[in-house]
Amino acid sequence: MDSNDLARYLEATNGISKPWLLAQLRLAKLKEQRESLSPQEYENRLADIHQDLMNLGEWWNGIEDEVF
Repeated sequence: MDSNDLARYLEATNGISKPWLLAQLRLAKLKEQRESLSPQEYENRLADIHQDLMNLGEWWNGIEDEVF
């Protein structure tokens, strides 16, 4: 599934409101752009996505049934 297919899926399933799915979309786009990026730029973007995921923490505690 490429990033365009994933984006359409997220829109159709209200995945846009789920930050972990948006991170997956960012990863898919980064994978598609990898060949055109320098190794340093690729690493920086990957680190940025990783940091955003880590910032989510355990926000889902107590609301698992609503968000998963």
